[in-house]
Amino acid sequence: MTQAQRPDPQAHLAAVAAATKRDGQPQASFRALDRAMAEAIGHKLFTVLLHHADSGDSERFYSNRPEAYPVGGRKALNPTFWTQHVLREQRAYLGRNAADVAAVFYDHELIASLGCESVLNIPVVFNGVTLGTLNLLDAADHYSEADVELGAIFAALAVPALLNLSAAAPAGC
Repeated sequence: MTQAQRPDPQAHLAAVAAATKRDGQPQASFRALDRAMAEAIGHKLFTVLLHHADSGDSERFYSNRPEAYPVGGRKALNPTFWTQHVLREQRAYLGRNAADVAAVFYDHELIASLGCESVLNIPVVFNGVTLGTLNLLDAADHYSEADVELGAIFAALAVPALLNLSAAAPAGC
């Protein structure tokens, strides 16, 4: 799906907003985000990570490709450009090609094996605190600056689900 082929996102944003009212949170919201962002922006791989600021870890709580990226996977975050840019400065990371992906992700070979050569990592922020990230990956040159702007709106709709996870996380996470 090229930029010109992307649909009006209004119905997809409304679907995510409606999902926040459903039982089964936060998974109901994550599934709605997955579907809506697939339609409005596009992705082959979609994950939601919770950021544990105290320990410096990120934990995967949703994946549309659990065989490759299972839920529950946790990784320590090293002080890199990506960590500074996305988690500390709270700015989306737009990687347009395989070289951009390889520059920031150690698992770039697995990512490439899934047909993904571009990435859009969107921080989910509330009250000045980075709660986590929404992560979309697709073919080379799939994402643009317009997707960053729309992704920020979806990230705002993800706040209640990630707050739910943050509140349920054990002390020290």
